[in-house]
Amino acid sequence: MKVGYIGVGNMGGPMCRNIIKKSNHAVTVFDLNPAAVKTCTDLGATAAKSVAEATKGADIVMTSLPMPRDVEAVTLGDNGILANIGKGQTYIDLSTNAPSMVKKIGAAMAAKGIAMLDAPVSGGVVGAEAATIAIMVGGDKKVFDDALPVLQSFSANVIHMGELGTGTVAKLVNNMMSFCNMAAAAEGLMLGVTAGLDPEKLIQVISNASGNSNAFRMFSQRALKGEFSPPSFALNLAHKDLHLAMELADELDVPLPQGSATHNLQRMARSMGFGADDSASILRVYEKVLGRTIKP
Repeated sequence: MKVGYIGVGNMGGPMCRNIIKKSNHAVTVFDLNPAAVKTCTDLGATAAKSVAEATKGADIVMTSLPMPRDVEAVTLGDNGILANIGKGQTYIDLSTNAPSMVKKIGAAMAAKGIAMLDAPVSGGVVGAEAATIAIMVGGDKKVFDDALPVLQSFSANVIHMGELGTGTVAKLVNNMMSFCNMAAAAEGLMLGVTAGLDPEKLIQVISNASGNSNAFRMFSQRALKGEFSPPSFALNLAHKDLHLAMELADELDVPLPQGSATHNLQRMARSMGFGADDSASILRVYEKVLGRTIKP
């Protein structure tokens, strides 16, 4: 199978490299960063000079891009994917997108007879490199079944959620819950340390008690070391994802008090200049205000 892969950055890069290493699919890659492209071509991929070149002739075209506007530009923009894709090809978006944008792009693809899947991923850079990420997929079941071998080459957990757009909704719900867990962890750890507890012992307790979660484990490692860069998942991207969840809640008239509070905490951390650092940097808001750190 021929795969055109557009966007090989922090997440897209390791996912693409796993396709190359773990399958016999022929992969063509495009990215604005030549160094990112080279990490893939060094493993056997072919470099494309444009989105159009990566799209033409591919059985499956994939995108892994930072923002909904980036996905829109690459798919619907001048000489983008839609302008160069043909019947029989499938488009899969691995980005964390807005459900409304997924439907807009899906409608444009359908008008041309092109099948689309929205397939956002969760598990961070570490999971992408280890091929243990979860992929939440929305779209026609037969299209999903046909694309499954490619998806399984870089994920051990591929779940078909339902119609187009449901994968994206699942991703936004998951991320919102993860970020809210981080916010609770920041408050709890700061409360305990301020009361005089040893942070390492407190984290040991929580890690083996009912307050534990995957988000807490990752967050507490950053907190103990006081290391927020380089990011596993940048605060700017976390803020974007939670913003998309808030927009969806507005559309559906669903109250999100925890989500709103966490979003404001992220906003404060970004205003302090931590946007490019790890999403765990929300802790630094408390550290700045209280004048102490979790790090011993």
